[in-house]
Amino acid sequence: MLKVGLTGGMVSGKSVVGEMFVALGAHLVQADRIAHELMRPGRPVYNEVVRHFGGAILNPDLSVNRAKLAEAAFGSSTSSAVAPEPSAASFQIPSRVEELNRIVHPAVIRSQEEWMEEMGSQDANAVAIVEAALILEAGAAKRFDRLLVVTCRDEQRVARFAARQKLALDAARKEVARRMAAQLPEAEKVKAADYVIDNSGSLDQTREQVRQVWQHLSAEATTKR
Repeated sequence: MLKVGLTGGMVSGKSVVGEMFVALGAHLVQADRIAHELMRPGRPVYNEVVRHFGGAILNPDLSVNRAKLAEAAFGSSTSSAVAPEPSAASFQIPSRVEELNRIVHPAVIRSQEEWMEEMGSQDANAVAIVEAALILEAGAAKRFDRLLVVTCRDEQRVARFAARQKLALDAARKEVARRMAAQLPEAEKVKAADYVIDNSGSLDQTREQVRQVWQHLSAEATTKR
């Protein structure tokens, strides 16, 4: 079995690329979905998140309001100017984001490890892909045999986020800059990658890159037994 980490900056198209790999035969789990499950009411992670961030992050049904949690962790996007693009030297995770990560990441990583073990037991030639935004920031890259990074142009990232969140472009630009400041610069992620998928072009262009990478991954999974 080959363990693959799939990462990239926000709204780069990681999920789209992940689905393309699944269509070719890969197994995929999304860290975001694992975290969502772990933060259901009554779960230990949920209890810790609410204890640290307070009841203001909850919906009326006591489920976590992810937008409110993001605001509590990152701070209000309306309270500051656009954050400068971080450099490798200046990159620093905001303290409350770090606090949230300390609660959520260990449980998410345990779930990922259990899932990959299960995939390997079911198929010795499996390509098991974990899609996660913060693989490098969490120091989890060493858990994978290969690291795949998805990229796109900055203005595409802003436009996609604006469309997804129904925001004006200026507001989306500020929010993207604010959140990207809590991640490693894309150039640093590219340096750490074994493979890079440029998702700036058409879906067909992205799909062709995925197909070429898949040939390498599936061959390596077969010989790694």
